[in-house]
Amino acid sequence: MDRTSATAPTGPPPRRSRRRTPEVFGVRVDVRAAVWSTGAVLVVLVGVYLGSGGLQWFDAALAGYLIGVLLGVFATVYRYLIWIQRPPTARLNQRGWESFRRSGRVGRNAVGLVGLVGTNLLAQGFIRRRSTVRWAAHQLVFWGCILAAAVTFPLTFGWVHFESVGQDGSEYKAYLFGVGTGSFQAMSVVGFITFHLLNIAAFLVIAGVLVFLYRRLRDPGALAVEREGDFLALAGLFAVSVTGLFLTASSLWLEGRYYSFLNNLHALTVILGLLYIPFGKLFHIFQRPANLGIHLYRDAGREGAQQECRRCGRPYASQMQVQDIKEVLPMVGFDYSSPDGHWQETCPACRRAGVTIAQTGRVGGFG
Repeated sequence: MDRTSATAPTGPPPRRSRRRTPEVFGVRVDVRAAVWSTGAVLVVLVGVYLGSGGLQWFDAALAGYLIGVLLGVFATVYRYLIWIQRPPTARLNQRGWESFRRSGRVGRNAVGLVGLVGTNLLAQGFIRRRSTVRWAAHQLVFWGCILAAAVTFPLTFGWVHFESVGQDGSEYKAYLFGVGTGSFQAMSVVGFITFHLLNIAAFLVIAGVLVFLYRRLRDPGALAVEREGDFLALAGLFAVSVTGLFLTASSLWLEGRYYSFLNNLHALTVILGLLYIPFGKLFHIFQRPANLGIHLYRDAGREGAQQECRRCGRPYASQMQVQDIKEVLPMVGFDYSSPDGHWQETCPACRRAGVTIAQTGRVGGFG
């Protein structure tokens, strides 16, 4: 809906039926979401126990990180389930799956969905069309975080560990779920990359954060829509990356001095970062995959009947989309119906014209 065409509701919004939810310390708790979140935590714990050979390869020094992961999993799953229940999101989710399962289109949609994962989630082409600089920053942060997660979580869960081969410690063997996968020389290129993957990820993230900061501090458009949460997310990513590099610096160049303090500092930034995900800007990491269904929804709408403007008669959207909006708006407290017809049955151009005519009449005309 065009924001410039918003008008006051013509009547009181209909009452929405809500499940009775208990309160904990004055905060409403969605029982179903809490149960699913607890189940997700239990799945992670079972995965840790089984994947680490009954905790045989679990590193107790990483217990703090595991606690942070469990808290982050609970909060993220809970927030996601609350978000997916909101009327607009729930309707888009429903229509997305209906569009995917259309008769005779499941195979084609499955192939198209794989393509969307590559272009929208991995390559993020929609950002590149807006700005190459923004795209580069997103790619640096995205792949840096993916690399860090691919290393950190398996190590924390005890799914991956290394053992020295022989007595001189010059060769190591990697084990995945307790199964040997191959050995490498510690001083070789493979060994250097393997033991510095997190440092590589940190440099990627830091580079992306710096590009983001440069753009946000110099681009007038970015400054106009700047919010405090944007800088908080960048500060968190920067803190996690820099404190991780401090650990390497302490080991390589400071003979281990301050390592205990730096390790605790890094663990604190990581745990706080995990807890921040469901409550801040980084939550769109989990929202973005759900948005892929919108592309299928749009394709189904284009192939279906089109809504014609009641004022000018030109088609401007699919009838399915217009009908969905008409049904969802009252659920969130807006009612744009009138004796002359629903406001959503008017195309955006005619809405703007209608608002201009109404404003002109309100002030007695111009000229």
